[in-house]
Amino acid sequence: MTAKRLLIVAGSDSSGGAGLQADIKTACAFKTYAMTAVTAVTVQDTAGVHAIHPIPPDIVAAQIKVCLDDIGADAIKIGMLGSKAAVRAVAHALAPYRHIPIVLDPVMISTSGHALLDDDAIEALKAKLLPGAIVTPNAPEAARLTGDTVETPFDLQRAGEKLVAMGARAAVVKGGHLAGGTVTDVLVTRAGTEHYESPRIEAKHTHGTGCTLATAIACAVAEGTDLATAVSRARLYVQQAIKHAPGLGHGTGPLNHLTP
Repeated sequence: MTAKRLLIVAGSDSSGGAGLQADIKTACAFKTYAMTAVTAVTVQDTAGVHAIHPIPPDIVAAQIKVCLDDIGADAIKIGMLGSKAAVRAVAHALAPYRHIPIVLDPVMISTSGHALLDDDAIEALKAKLLPGAIVTPNAPEAARLTGDTVETPFDLQRAGEKLVAMGARAAVVKGGHLAGGTVTDVLVTRAGTEHYESPRIEAKHTHGTGCTLATAIACAVAEGTDLATAVSRARLYVQQAIKHAPGLGHGTGPLNHLTP
């Protein structure tokens, strides 16, 4: 059987917990063939992001083109882009391939609180990449994308509806940043809304959860799984990866992406 193919457009995390490294590990867990277009090299550990070296936008675009022209893809996952120029280059490179499902993780702030996308880049992302994509913001990211307050499960749904109205194919708005013992995530499509609830896992090691969830969704979509089931499978995978985290590093450590 031919392996499903995933193109990952994202930054490198030297600690291996997030970014391309987490994406590739997740793809392996889902038995998906991973290709990469590197957008940035970060100097990063479990304590934070210490430096960022952007890859020239034309090189990012060229990586996308050669992968899709040669191997092709069943889904595309977009993570950290870092700049307006990178957003525009990625959008231009993907324009001929918009028939391929795109999962867009609008990475704006690292787990440690480091800003990764400025306002001009966010506006470009909304105009150039959000239309037609499955977008997976957490609550703070959804607030920045929509301009609305996102503090309750109702707000998650309202933000998702607004993102779909802005052109997204679907929105998975994540509630992990909200207070309470239950974590609620909301999937909004033009066909309706699905709420997912699970007990909060009290854990220190949650570095890369957003990257991991988006990539898990993309892998399931690449298989042809319906979106509601893809989100459910991805959430369960992340929960298990958190529960079995290896406990590495002095800060917010990585997940166990290869947990049974």
